[in-house]
Amino acid sequence: METTLIIMAAGIGSRFGGGIKQLAPVGPNGEIIMDYSIHDALEAGFNKVVFIIRKDLEKDFREIIGNRIEKVCPCAYAFQEVENLPGGFKNPEGRTKPWGTGHAVLACKGIVDTPALVINADDYYGKDGFKKLHDYIVNEMDVDNREVLDIAMPGFVLGNTLSDNGAVTRGVCSVEDGKLVGITETSNIFKDGKGGAYVEADGVKTPVDPETLVSMNMWAFTPEFINRLEADFIEFLGDNATNLKAEFLLPGEVDKMLKAGTATVKVLKTEDKWFGVTYKEDKQYVIDSFKQLYADGVYKEKLFS
Repeated sequence: METTLIIMAAGIGSRFGGGIKQLAPVGPNGEIIMDYSIHDALEAGFNKVVFIIRKDLEKDFREIIGNRIEKVCPCAYAFQEVENLPGGFKNPEGRTKPWGTGHAVLACKGIVDTPALVINADDYYGKDGFKKLHDYIVNEMDVDNREVLDIAMPGFVLGNTLSDNGAVTRGVCSVEDGKLVGITETSNIFKDGKGGAYVEADGVKTPVDPETLVSMNMWAFTPEFINRLEADFIEFLGDNATNLKAEFLLPGEVDKMLKAGTATVKVLKTEDKWFGVTYKEDKQYVIDSFKQLYADGVYKEKLFS
């Protein structure tokens, strides 16, 4: 079966080569986090990569990573532009911020026609999620059902996704019998220093179970999902077309489909530890983490040899 990895990279900024956290070298040969995600996806069985970027970044993006990856697998590019809106809507004057992760995936319409997995460019997810999701797509996913969409996600353990250097936002999941019941975007989640976590709002700290499963914006879906995104984004723009800050986000869209009964989401628990450069102080931790992964034999020195 043909399967596609989609990498959302349109928000990485325009100053390549210096100061862009998503493009900071973290591996022994200058690898960036995307290199490892692509390696793990190909190893799991995905056989095509689509990069979602901005058109003005294409030349530099190809030079930094695209040209290298094109040598190991088929690649394509989708362009998320703030003014590229469906349904005849126009971008409001003064809006420069992208419309969010749902809008990003919608940029793949006409490019992705296979079951796909979408990820963030700047998150390291570990190998387990890629393998479990690819196996689910190939062996269990109901690809042909256009009425109730079959979606899957890895359920990361919250405690494995926190930064030592500040708060994070996570999609906190309610799960029953291996199925997602609901997802709540929750900001200001901190480590408590004792192996636990809490959410801070208005100065009030509320404990949260570190074993709670969370989404890390890693979703597997059928091609029909993109068509559904377009219809829902048009509806969203009907309410938010003049809003300079509104975002059409994947977790909210998935939650909406769940509540409407138009999708089911299989949750595949993973114990893999997430890391990323959320804060500048995280960079050394990420570098050290990759060194340990090499020492443990998880990766060989030349990733794609």
